[in-house]
Amino acid sequence: MEEQPQRGIRAVHSESTITVYQAYPPEIGLPAAREGRFGVAWKRGRMTWIKPSFLWMMYRCGWGTKAGQETVLAVDITRDGFEWALNHACLSSYVRGVHPDLAAWQRELRSAPARVQWDPERDLRLRPLSYRSLQLGLSGEAVRSYADEWTVGIRDVTPLAREIHALVSGGDLDSAARLLPKERPYPVGDKLLAHLRG
Repeated sequence: MEEQPQRGIRAVHSESTITVYQAYPPEIGLPAAREGRFGVAWKRGRMTWIKPSFLWMMYRCGWGTKAGQETVLAVDITRDGFEWALNHACLSSYVRGVHPDLAAWQRELRSAPARVQWDPERDLRLRPLSYRSLQLGLSGEAVRSYADEWTVGIRDVTPLAREIHALVSGGDLDSAARLLPKERPYPVGDKLLAHLRG
């Protein structure tokens, strides 16, 4: 297995889109998947976190078993929108050397429409790995753009999550691994992530 960068974006992506994951209660997730967009029940005024890593999403939602996270969505968004969010993002915690000082980071955090945190990637048993994956929090204009401009498709991948989970639970990790979405390094330049490497 090739060595992974300590902080990198691995995702399913095409020339124009990147797939991110979220989990919602059925009353929000099912209509979104059916209609291919987020409806009125989806709150555009609050922060939302998107995750390019399928297994990190499985860790977060417990394979779609946690209350309020029973419907797992794969959301295809434009790469232009995703990269705009990265370009306008701030790290979610203060990092000495990345920010001039604590006050500067606090000012940036208040004004940034997006924030980034790097959390340990997960294996099929949802154990932490040595490298980290991106979680991207959207608020303000970013969350509205995500819902109303960047999103080009939404799929319910809960059945896939359950199928993989059943294989993992039965000890068939090879079959489970074959069903995983084919994530690969996202071609984002160092310049775009330079302010987010903390």
